[in-house]
Amino acid sequence: MLVDVEHLYALLVPSASIDISDLCGRVLPQNKIMFGEFIKKLRSEMRLGLREFCIAADCDPSNWSKVERGILSPPQDEDTLNRVAVILKLADNSKEKELLFDYAAIDAGKIPQYVLEDAELVKRLPVFFRTATGKKPAPEELERLAEILRKP
Repeated sequence: MLVDVEHLYALLVPSASIDISDLCGRVLPQNKIMFGEFIKKLRSEMRLGLREFCIAADCDPSNWSKVERGILSPPQDEDTLNRVAVILKLADNSKEKELLFDYAAIDAGKIPQYVLEDAELVKRLPVFFRTATGKKPAPEELERLAEILRKP
């Protein structure tokens, strides 16, 4: 999977101000896009109540409410996330389904798996994080990162 720099930056740097409407066709809060906010927005658009959603997802409404409010970490297992995607009618390989998995990982403090599977990118993550946190990397470090991110 080709890593989109703005997408990765928005996911890994919660304070980033970026319009993600082009990523999923919906404008969500831009300061901290959380898994729970994303799910709640999709659920609301479907006019699917919390209890109805939880019955379909086979989860406890009290706990799921805490997930949506960011009190509990989102589920990490693929089966649960796929079940949520089906309930929310997210197409396979859609940007929304990708975001569902990305937000679940990020909100749990993890880097998405597809990023970790790219060995060259992983080697350059320290440069990325220094840049994202305002520490200026050397020009050659930025160029190497840009080359890696441009590779298909």
